[in-house]
Amino acid sequence: MEERSVFHLISDFTHEQGASCVLIGGFAINHYRVTRQTADVDFLITRGDFDKIVGLLEKAGYKKALLQENFVQLQSNRLSLLDVDFMFVDQDTLEKIMSEGEKLKIVGQIFIVPSLYHLIALKLHSIKHNPKIRLTKDFPDIINLIRINKVDIQVKKFKEMCFKYGTEELYKKILEALK
Repeated sequence: MEERSVFHLISDFTHEQGASCVLIGGFAINHYRVTRQTADVDFLITRGDFDKIVGLLEKAGYKKALLQENFVQLQSNRLSLLDVDFMFVDQDTLEKIMSEGEKLKIVGQIFIVPSLYHLIALKLHSIKHNPKIRLTKDFPDIINLIRINKVDIQVKKFKEMCFKYGTEELYKKILEALK
């Protein structure tokens, strides 16, 4: 019998429990034609929906490796299961991102990835709240997403997004990087 991937588990468990999540991180970046290696799978989810599926993930071989207020990292000792990270958001945020997201099929399972703007906003938010760790990882993703997808960074909508989820300094850094 074929081993089940983390994608099968998340898809099955969220459907069984009536939970919702959005695929973010490297797999979402790759969806927008930016090639980036990733060693884990990242999801946005509400804390309540995470609580619905965590027991099932633990039964499948996952253990909590890192637990923070808005973030949980699960690891498996099974080579066939990638580590999985969950970032917690409120229900309204998750619903908005899902409603504007795109469908992506991975190993026969359908997931929602954020719209390009929402994905960039998530990256800006990460940098804003943890610049020492996130700048070197997320800033290149932002620049590559903009370049490859021909995002017009001069439009008001983009600038407002940068100021809301990032900072004016990050917006200026983006402008400089894209000269």
